[in-house]
Amino acid sequence: MTLSILVIVGGFLMALADSVPGVSGGTVAFIIGFYDDFIGSLNNIVSRDKEKRKKAIIFLVKLMSGWIVGMASAALVITAVFEENIYEISSLFLGFVIFAIPLIVAEEKNAFKGKYYNVIWVLLGAALVVGLTYFSKGTASSSLVWGEFGFASGVLLFFAAMFAISAMVLPGISGSTILLVFGFYQPVMDAIRGILHFDFAYFVGLCIFGFGVLAGIFSTVKGLKIVLEKFRSATMYGIIGMMLGSLYAIVMGPSNLKDNPKPAMTFDTFNVVFFIIGGIVILGLQVLKVVLAKREAKMETKNEAN
Repeated sequence: MTLSILVIVGGFLMALADSVPGVSGGTVAFIIGFYDDFIGSLNNIVSRDKEKRKKAIIFLVKLMSGWIVGMASAALVITAVFEENIYEISSLFLGFVIFAIPLIVAEEKNAFKGKYYNVIWVLLGAALVVGLTYFSKGTASSSLVWGEFGFASGVLLFFAAMFAISAMVLPGISGSTILLVFGFYQPVMDAIRGILHFDFAYFVGLCIFGFGVLAGIFSTVKGLKIVLEKFRSATMYGIIGMMLGSLYAIVMGPSNLKDNPKPAMTFDTFNVVFFIIGGIVILGLQVLKVVLAKREAKMETKNEAN
């Protein structure tokens, strides 16, 4: 067992997070500890350095193998149970985020310690996510079935995909929430589920969405990499702010359901068992990461000795 398994599992969990409003796949990547590798690989996929490009492709293939399985599972299963068990799932994600924050602060202590002037980025990050969540209320949805959307809707879908994928790679900002703001969350999930059932009426709509995703990746990832390298402290403070803001997004999640909106989570609907399970999963991933890292280092030392 090597770190490759952690990347595949991470891809699976990223897809589950990306599939529901309020949670970011970037948060999962950050929690597990391969966020920089994730951003770097996306950036290096078009690198002129052959070795960097090869390494990026290998990493992304591992990640995407888990992500595809996770997204297919989400489209077929999770979205079906999401509305019926919204408070349990929301409690689970609250556990994910709340238990993850101190772990991230501990791992990035050099970015936080003594640089408290960057605390303004916490406020800005939180305000960004809260604002996006607030304005996602009551948005109308369109269909991605060919013939049921026009040119204007296609253009809007393209740009929605660009903004959504940009958000998905940022810890704290949910790409699904961005899709909710544009009114495309349910149509995209319906389209993925339809394609998995060989309903190709959704094919053109998903192609437009896919091209928007690619455009978003190539237009924003390089900037993210530069920001992480040159402004690490401010970025880390901003990420913590976005994660804090995502707590509001998760609590308000039930009110953003398309077919059967429910009241926002309260203390009465909060499920402590699922919250604790979320915390256990995060701590378990942290332990797994440490164990696999030690095993990988041991194997490398042994190979060098031989």
